[in-house]
Amino acid sequence: MFSKDFLWGGATAANQIEGAYNEGGKGLSTADILPGKERFNYLFDPQGMMDTKFDFYPSHKAIDHYHHYKEDIALMAEMGFKCYRLSISWPRIYPNGYDEIPNEEGLQYYDDLFDECLKNGIQPLVTLSHFEMPLALTKEYNGWIDKKCIEYFEKYVRTVFERYQNKVKYWLTFNEVNSVTKLTFHSGGTIVPKGENVDQYGYQILHNQAVASSLAVKACHEIIPDAKVGCMVQYSPIYPYSCHPDDVFAAMELERDRETFALELFVKGEYPYYSKRLFNKLDVNLDVTKEELDILKQYPVDFISFSYYMSLAWAREGFIGEITKGNQMSGIKNPNLESTEWGWQIDPKGLRIALNKLYDTYRKPLFIVENGIGVKEELKHDTVEDDYRIDYLKQHLLQVEEAIEDGIPVMGYTMWAPMDIVSNSTGEMSKRYGLIYVDVDDKGNGTFKRYKKKSFNWYKSVIKSNGGNLKI
Repeated sequence: MFSKDFLWGGATAANQIEGAYNEGGKGLSTADILPGKERFNYLFDPQGMMDTKFDFYPSHKAIDHYHHYKEDIALMAEMGFKCYRLSISWPRIYPNGYDEIPNEEGLQYYDDLFDECLKNGIQPLVTLSHFEMPLALTKEYNGWIDKKCIEYFEKYVRTVFERYQNKVKYWLTFNEVNSVTKLTFHSGGTIVPKGENVDQYGYQILHNQAVASSLAVKACHEIIPDAKVGCMVQYSPIYPYSCHPDDVFAAMELERDRETFALELFVKGEYPYYSKRLFNKLDVNLDVTKEELDILKQYPVDFISFSYYMSLAWAREGFIGEITKGNQMSGIKNPNLESTEWGWQIDPKGLRIALNKLYDTYRKPLFIVENGIGVKEELKHDTVEDDYRIDYLKQHLLQVEEAIEDGIPVMGYTMWAPMDIVSNSTGEMSKRYGLIYVDVDDKGNGTFKRYKKKSFNWYKSVIKSNGGNLKI
């Protein structure tokens, strides 16, 4: 059922894979100053955060993809990748965000990276902002809470569209953009002063990023008319814990407020009908102009991409139940599902549900750009026998095939991740997602040599058969 032009591949992010955080003219990013879970949970400014003396952060060297990209792309090509989802590091292009001219060394690095992809028959799918921005924009403007960032982002994207117009035809604006309403620093580079309303900041940042995204769509369609631009959200279907009407409504309300609210802006180009009541409840008053609303309406995205790792369950206020961890938020533990060692529940059918719900509502082509399982692993005899990963990916891909048969236009599937990289949620190397083992530990020790896991050849056979061997 997979179409002949289905885009099989894998996904990474610059701040989790490249390393070389202070090489090649790159400026510091918001991802460079706090490691992993500290950044993920970070909201208020600890004393002296901006003057941190950098010790070791895993992302500073990551797996050194910056110097190993030819080897890594060769391994992706060996698996038969049709598509590689990666991100451009904004501060590699504009080190401070507000620079007059771009950094030529950074531009050339991505030229070389894209050339290597295309030489191997791999289409780049490029995220413009993946959980990092120039740190100078946080210091100067407090990040995306200031609308000056819209102007600087538009300048940045026009620069890369002009530069790579003959090399990149698929673009994404902001990674898991719906996360910014709660994770204002992690996803928006904004520090909320103590005592102030986090929701006010979060929804204003989301608005500013939505306007910036629409301007990016406009610019891309002008500069690269045959290119497509998508949004990217974290999406976990939220199930009511029971059939009690209050549980059903609570689950619906959480899903739309935390997960699909952003899609209304990026896809429909307008605020959802329930936003007035929501904003009254949260005491949110946005700075929104008619011109900005017109921009949202005129330049929606061409497709929807999303990450899927799990479903969540939710219940009415006052319900007491065991809480389980999730990608961007937690939920009530579903007794019908197994969990990873990090507490993320495994629900392959939830991916089919997600595809159906998103297409039913938005009628846009869909692209699964993250899906995978993080596990602690050890290299034995130059490989890893990761049958659990093969089973995880297989069960999810079977549900993608079912969704395609349901009639849903699925553009592609880029699993997370081709090789082990630094985990976003924990800042560790020991939470391994890859089909390729990278010999480096949480302290940065190791040879950085790459080793194929058992799943490497399995995924290679899936791509070669265009999914035909999934039911074998």
